[in-house]
Parts: sequence; C-alpha cells; structure tokens
Amino acid sequence: MLQGKRLGFIGAGNMAEAIMRGVLDSGKVKAAEITAGDSNFERLNVIVEGFGIEGHNKNFEVAKKADIIILAVKPQVMDKVLADIKNEISGDKLVISIAAGVKLKTLAAGLKKGAKIVRVMPNTPALVLAGISAICPGEGIDDADKKALFAIFDAIGESVLLDNEGLMDAVTGLSGSGPAFVYTFIEALSDAGVKVGLPRDISTRLAMQTVYGSAKVVKELERHPAELRDMVTSPGGTTIAGMGALEEKGFRAAVISAVEAATKRSKELGE
Repeated sequence: MLQGKRLGFIGAGNMAEAIMRGVLDSGKVKAAEITAGDSNFERLNVIVEGFGIEGHNKNFEVAKKADIIILAVKPQVMDKVLADIKNEISGDKLVISIAAGVKLKTLAAGLKKGAKIVRVMPNTPALVLAGISAICPGEGIDDADKKALFAIFDAIGESVLLDNEGLMDAVTGLSGSGPAFVYTFIEALSDAGVKVGLPRDISTRLAMQTVYGSAKVVKELERHPAELRDMVTSPGGTTIAGMGALEEKGFRAAVISAVEAATKRSKELGE
C-alpha cells in the first residue's frame, strides 16, 4: 500500500502534523520517506526537527520528490499552490487535498490533464489519532490508490469512502464542524454540573468522560443510539425527566439545524 512510497506535505499545520504522526506511529512510512514544505519557515523547522523529516521552502520541490502529495493548505491559496506544482505532477502521482470546500474540478483545472486527484475531509480529533475522514476519489483512482488512501487516513482514526462529491458539504457540516458542537455540549454539561453544586474541575471531568464513554459504547456495541438511550431511561426516573426537558427546549432540532447551517455555509464557500 505505502511501501516504497514517498509522502509530500504542502502545508505543515496541525492536520498535516497529525497525519505525519499517524503514519509514522503506525510504521507504514519512515521519516526518510516524508518531505514537507510550508510558507511559515519557523513552523516548518519545528516539524522537520520534531519528526526528522526532509523540509523544503519551495512547493515544487516537495511535489518533485513525492509519490503522494497531500495539500494541507488554506483554500484561498490553493490556486497558487497548484500553479507551483503543476509541472511536477505526472500521471502516476497521487494528489490529495484536505482543503475544505475545494472541489475536484478546481483541483483538476489547476493541474495537468489526467492527474490523479482525491478530496479528503478529516476532522480535528485526528490530532489524537481518533478522527474520521471522508475520502472522495476523482477519476482514474484505482484499487491500489484507494488502499494507499485508507492506509494514510486510517492511521489517524477511521475512514469512509464517498463516491458522491455532492455529499462532501454534508460531511463538513456533520463531522467537520461536529467536534465544535460536541465541545459546546461538554461545556454545557459542565456548567450544568456547577449549577447543581459540583466543583468545576470534577464537573468537567464527569462531563468529558460521560461523552467519551457514551461514544465508545455506541461504537463498540454497534447498537442504535436510541436503543442504548432506552437502556438508561427508567420509567418515571431521572433520565426521562431530563430527556423531557431536552425535548421541551428543542435540543434535537437545534442539533439538526446546526448541521444544516454548517452544510449550507460549506456549499457557499465552495461556490
């Protein structure tokens, strides 16, 4: 899958660092097989020294040396980056963009015809190797390429394959923006604990572990969340009283509206 492949990162921000850490920790890639570049030389030096990888201050140098190029840059500089690397992208190289909202057609327009292009939407839990990435391949991506993609992004959590690019905005709205919604929920749980008398540090710890543990139960037991909720909800008990209050305040509708709003904004940014 990745044996003998050189990875090149254009952009050395937090997500690029998470991917580097994941593939290195997994043993799928060696430090000597990774090259990175970033316009922020101070940041680049931190990454180069921290991981023992090769660094360059020219985008085309990174693309020239790599078999798989990961574009981890802001959407607003993507056109410049594509122009920088265009002449270094041959048909056998794989170009992966993790820039939110940048469509496959935009990537294709900036590179030579026939370039193998992929869009991926990871999320911030990748920073602790617990992310989820949606992989949307362009034309010409074969099974070997897909195996390489899963090898990279499974190293920072889990991955799903999405054949319909039109759904990438929905991915952004759900799993891309979702961590912020979950952090807000944890904060709200902590505030609620303080309101009913708990010390802040204990309340935050209880809230954090409750969310973490609940997500782990859903994942490991592979049962519908509603079924698991019913296991906690006794007739006339404390949980159903709390659930009634959540429904009264429109909790479920608010969450749905948040994902819809984030999805809509993602579409707007991609236009």
